[in-house]
Amino acid sequence: MRSLEEKLVDTRRLLESLLDSHDPSRIAVAWTGGKDSTVVLDIWREITGCPALAVNLDTGHKFPEILTFRDSLATEWGLDLRVVRPDPGDIPTAVASDRLACCQALKVRPLRRAVEMLGIEVLITGIRADENPSRTDLAHLEERAGYLQANPILDWTEMDVWARTMARGLPYCGLYDQGYRSLGCVPCTGKAAPGLHERSGRDQEKEARMAELRALGYF
Repeated sequence: MRSLEEKLVDTRRLLESLLDSHDPSRIAVAWTGGKDSTVVLDIWREITGCPALAVNLDTGHKFPEILTFRDSLATEWGLDLRVVRPDPGDIPTAVASDRLACCQALKVRPLRRAVEMLGIEVLITGIRADENPSRTDLAHLEERAGYLQANPILDWTEMDVWARTMARGLPYCGLYDQGYRSLGCVPCTGKAAPGLHERSGRDQEKEARMAELRALGYF
C-alpha cells in the first residue's frame, strides 16, 4: 500500500498539470463543504496561491451546519464562491420520493448550467474510489459533457483524508463530530452505523444507483 505522502505527490502532480494545460480562471473545485473536497480545495489553494473558484451546489435541503461552515470558510479563505441552486421549475413536488429524479433535478441540472455559465473547462472533485463500487474503475481525469472532470484524491482513503485534515489543522463541519461520516442532503443522510462502511448513513437506494446517477452527470 502506498503512503499518504506518495499519494499527495501524485495529487499535486495532477493538479499542477491542469495549471499547465488550462487557464486557471476556467478551473473550479466542486466544493460540497465535506471533508474530502475541503482537503482538495486546500491543496489547490496551496498550488495556485490565488483565490480559488469554488462551485457549491445548494439543493435547498442541506444541513444548516454545512451551509454555515461553507460560508464561514469561504470568507476565511477568500474563496471565489459560486453557490448554484436549482431553478424553481426543477424542484420536484415530493423531494426524495424518487432518488434518481431528485438528484438529477437538484444537482445535475444546476451543475450543468453552472459549468456552461461560468465557462468551466475543468471541474476538480473530492470523490474517492473506495466510497462506492461504481467509482472503483474511474480515472483521475474523465471527459464529461462539455468539461474535464479531475479526481485528484481518487485513490485516497477516508483515513488519508482525516490524516491530512489533522496535519494541516483544516476546519471541518461539526456534523462529523456528531457521528456523520459522509454528508449529503438531509432526507438522504444519517449517521453511519458503528463498524459499517463510511457511507452506510447515506440512502442505500441512491447508493445502489450511483452508476446511473453518474451517467446522468452526477460526480
